[in-house]
Amino acid sequence: MDFVQLKDLRHNRFHWTRRPAKTHAITAVIALCSALATPTQPLAETRSHGDTLRLRNWQAPATLNPYLSAGAKNVEAASIVLEPLARTNPDGKLVPWLARSIPTLENGGIAADGTAITWRLRDGLTWSDGTPVTAADLRFTWEYCMAEGAGCAQAMKFDGVSRIDIPDAQTVTLHFDAPRPMPYQAFVGPETPVLQQAQFADCLGPKAQTCSAQNSAPIGTGPFVVKDFQPGNMAEFTANPAYRTPGKPGFDRVILQGGGDAAGAARAVLQTNEADFAANLQLPPEVLTSMQTAGGGRLLTAFGPLLERLVFNLTDPDPASGATGSTRAHPHPILSDPSVREALSLALDRKALVDLGYGPAGRVTCALIPAPARFAPPQPEDCADQDLARARALLDQAGWRDTNGDGLRDKDGRPLRLDFQTSVNPVRQDFQVVIQDWWRQIGVETNLRAIDASIFFGSDPANPDTFQKFDADVQMFASAFAGTDPGNFLAGWRCENIPSPETDWQGANIARICDPGFDALSAQLAETADPEARAQLVQKMSRRLTDSHALVPLVHRGRVAAAAKDLEGPRLNPWGSPYWNIAEWRRAP
Repeated sequence: MDFVQLKDLRHNRFHWTRRPAKTHAITAVIALCSALATPTQPLAETRSHGDTLRLRNWQAPATLNPYLSAGAKNVEAASIVLEPLARTNPDGKLVPWLARSIPTLENGGIAADGTAITWRLRDGLTWSDGTPVTAADLRFTWEYCMAEGAGCAQAMKFDGVSRIDIPDAQTVTLHFDAPRPMPYQAFVGPETPVLQQAQFADCLGPKAQTCSAQNSAPIGTGPFVVKDFQPGNMAEFTANPAYRTPGKPGFDRVILQGGGDAAGAARAVLQTNEADFAANLQLPPEVLTSMQTAGGGRLLTAFGPLLERLVFNLTDPDPASGATGSTRAHPHPILSDPSVREALSLALDRKALVDLGYGPAGRVTCALIPAPARFAPPQPEDCADQDLARARALLDQAGWRDTNGDGLRDKDGRPLRLDFQTSVNPVRQDFQVVIQDWWRQIGVETNLRAIDASIFFGSDPANPDTFQKFDADVQMFASAFAGTDPGNFLAGWRCENIPSPETDWQGANIARICDPGFDALSAQLAETADPEARAQLVQKMSRRLTDSHALVPLVHRGRVAAAAKDLEGPRLNPWGSPYWNIAEWRRAP
């Protein structure tokens, strides 16, 4: 397959254009990736046994404040410093973190009518500056996120919290506006850690985005403190002198280096010994296998809810729409038609995508919630089947036909041409190539964009290339949800969570779906405690989203990371940050 890559320097993104080619050219792409896996320098004989832990995350963080960006690269980097009341461990169990215990109905922590939850802080907790952590910090964190004009990326985590009481310095009670059978959302998981009131007191509302010093170096309770942060590049941390556990952390210093690509991050751990741990290794299986033979480290894999998907923009991103582009003021002239979306989905071969991009670290799925198993709806028998004939028939019925014989369908003078964007990553670019070819076979022309990950998953509301701004017709990315209950994740697709200029383009409803029927089911789920009834509602809601074909599941992905052979402690957590237990990490003697 012949292709040309042109870089748009103004937006720091790549535009890909391709000439018609045979599908066997994909083999050449894979071969090229395998060739790149060859070490560029000899394997070091020994690894430095100093006191510095070297992390690689090729998707460099843009902020260390998870309330200003929902991107995993930012949330995960911040989790090295900031901590919540509770976390979900790799086994899917909710465990207390800053809290003494998990509140339940049995221990009196959850009100009998489900309208309140009470947490008690551990004794003696201090911030890294030595000052005490109090319930006032938790109430302030809620006020900070919910302040008008803050553009808080985690606002839905506090959905339904009507007030927070602090009966004493160690106790906080969250009151809900209606019974909440699953109240473990706010302050649970890396997305909603506790902020220090003293540090962020002057950063409420619209000021939140401008507090660069606080957002770059938050004071936390975690095992490390920020020493230096260069957005989009690197972060340096040192051991927290006030950390609550004697003898931890096991390193005096952490360097988190960003930038580059997934192959470079994997190579740094598995081949060149330049790093100790690398997360999010989205690489073809043969590339990782080749690298691992060097003997420099080991691969870690864990399956959770991580899903690679396509998202279709139901609003028009045309620049001619001005400031209201990619908002519901302008329905998409092509993708508003569900028949077009279904045709594009039918043209996909999911098994080929799994084989191409993930091998044993990927699974075919048509479910938006692939895990836990009790929430995953039954897979359609034809889930993995590609049906180009049916796709063509749907487009014919919808009035999209090739009127001039050039192979491109059109309707009312508009060609069926789409902009398809994703982040720069070898697997995603391979996926773009084959999807472009499949769509070409049904008469759809696709312009491909590959945007630097630090921008694509960034938080700058002024940048048109973020995945939430969605300045394209189709985009591809992966996401998961914290914990093992997807209720809050699904709530993100309610009408109120559509990104817009008014929310600084924050909001989880990336496709701009507004379905009152779905919103009603979400409200019902929020009041449902029975596990079986809850699972049935989740399945119904997720099917409603996928049946709309605005969200198209592609691959159930396992999280993949690499750890140095002499690094002890990492346990890959599919329900949270890869650094969730970084205080336990140490160099093998």
